[in-house]
Amino acid sequence: MADNPIIQPGVGKINEAVCIDTKRIYDSCVSKDCLENLRVTFFASSQRLIDEASSVKCRSCKISAVSIDVDEVPFNKGFYSADVHFYFMLQFDCYSTPCTTPQIACGYTDFNKKCILYGSEGNVKIFTSNLSDKKTDCPEAPQYSNPTAKVQAVDPVVLSCDLVDTCDCPVPLCTVFPQSIIQGSQEGAIPLASSRAVLVTLGLFSIIQMERDVQMTIPAYDFCIPDRECSCSTQDPCTAFQSIEFPVEQFFPPERENCDCPCNPNA
Repeated sequence: MADNPIIQPGVGKINEAVCIDTKRIYDSCVSKDCLENLRVTFFASSQRLIDEASSVKCRSCKISAVSIDVDEVPFNKGFYSADVHFYFMLQFDCYSTPCTTPQIACGYTDFNKKCILYGSEGNVKIFTSNLSDKKTDCPEAPQYSNPTAKVQAVDPVVLSCDLVDTCDCPVPLCTVFPQSIIQGSQEGAIPLASSRAVLVTLGLFSIIQMERDVQMTIPAYDFCIPDRECSCSTQDPCTAFQSIEFPVEQFFPPERENCDCPCNPNA
């Protein structure tokens, strides 16, 4: 198999090799986690809605905050453990009786995940110049070249939601949350006593990367000067609307492509 050329036909040639300072991904992993029976923590006003509800339905779940700690693995040079703590914000429709208008309760839950990734070696102090208008000349604090962890995740999928009596719930209540969550809530404190609890099961997709600042040499083609002029059209709104194509796919959703599965008789 022939090697793919770096320069494709019709593309400018490499002018020079340029040294850049950037982050390099040394290791990464992908996760597909099923988080079973997470107990949801509610603040005062939302907990009252949960206590009075006969049934609840989860309407949304979003990642509210993530804290990441990176520690070197003892006796294993170049490897680091990434301790990732997810905090989720969930909204529930609370029904006091069937066929009534629901009230919305907001709650939070958390999940901790740890993984070990390769981050290479090296630990130097980095100092950079920082021009300031201040008359005092304060020494710059050093930065370190230790690797950093980066987490990419999508909002989780709610797989199940159960309303149970607190006395039948074996999962302890989490009362420690970041200040951003506590200060953002206007519902009062977390009640220590409650009659009902909510357990949820979430599906979470995430990618964890271990990065480190490095100097690398890359091929440079040329300066990226824009070759398109900015559009400053002053035409009337109707003329601008006529230039937009008709959104056919919005009226006629695309069909599923043919597959080899047994459910497709035409395959």
